Amino acid sequence: MDVVINVLIVVLAVAFLWSRFAPTKGVNQITTAQLGEMMKTKKTGVQYVDVRTPGEYKGNHIKGFKNIPLQQLANRTGELSQDKDVVVICQSGMRSSQASKLLKKAGFKNVTNVKGGMSAW
Repeated sequence: MDVVINVLIVVLAVAFLWSRFAPTKGVNQITTAQLGEMMKTKKTGVQYVDVRTPGEYKGNHIKGFKNIPLQQLANRTGELSQDKDVVVICQSGMRSSQASKLLKKAGFKNVTNVKGGMSAW
């Protein structure tokens, strides 16, 4: 009986971790190198969003990125157009992944997460 309970706990833990860290369906994933190429081409119709705190953003950010902290994003989606592509970055890629999920649930169609975030930039 103890073995069954232990296996169940492990399965539940793995399922929880998978749901938290697995890429969201419909969210594109790019590297910082791909982001650099995208920004060089100055593609129009792209909204760049940095979801780090204002202090992190002030310390170092990429020109052209708008700072909307993750904690405020749900209340500030109206500042973004659902018809345009959205590229999201944070420090490591974790918060931007959460932000990407939030934006997809809010109806944004073309959402891209920058893997590795500013740490990889």
